[in-house]
Amino acid sequence: MIWREVDQLLGEDMARHWSPLILLLALSIPSAHAKDKKKILPAYVLQARTVLVVIDPDTGISPANPNANRIARSDVEAALLTWGRFTLVTDAQTADLVISVRRGNGKNVNPTIGGVPNDRPVILQPTDSGIRIGAQQGRNTPVTDPTAMPPTSPHPQTEIGSSEDMFIVFRGQVEYPLDAPPVWRYTAKDALSDPAVPAVAQFRKIIEETEKQLSQKKP
Repeated sequence: MIWREVDQLLGEDMARHWSPLILLLALSIPSAHAKDKKKILPAYVLQARTVLVVIDPDTGISPANPNANRIARSDVEAALLTWGRFTLVTDAQTADLVISVRRGNGKNVNPTIGGVPNDRPVILQPTDSGIRIGAQQGRNTPVTDPTAMPPTSPHPQTEIGSSEDMFIVFRGQVEYPLDAPPVWRYTAKDALSDPAVPAVAQFRKIIEETEKQLSQKKP
């Protein structure tokens, strides 16, 4: 999502030639979705009962920890089940909400491997020419427009983005939910870490605060 936003602002050719330092400066500008921003959530979030958790499709695979995002997604799913408010689903069309997760590693610039599905366990297989990367097939429901990001073969790349964990909530039951503006986000160090999974705790807190405020407004 980060590169798509840069492309929209600068144009594909200019964004490709910007240096990592300049991009870091651009991405360091505070956004409208600040960390743990206080707000009243829309009614459809309060009414939601099904949720799909996905790994940010723009995230590459870290050679040092190839399953980091998969584990983070599993920890978020477990925390949501413990909460008991939502039922987990695997289809964006039946999900009232879609939650995108992305694990940070404390660095804004990271070497990763792109062009590989990042939503199932990753398999690193040594070969005579190096390492072959594979992934089990899983959720096939498109949460972003597949024509916007043409499929490519596995390739090394440099990612520039947040150094912290990201938990972003989108409205479900729409076409390509991750291409729409998010309804709420939480970014913090270890926000997706088990067993506490602070991002889920903060999401629960903002829902409860919204419900409390609405109940106080009723006559």
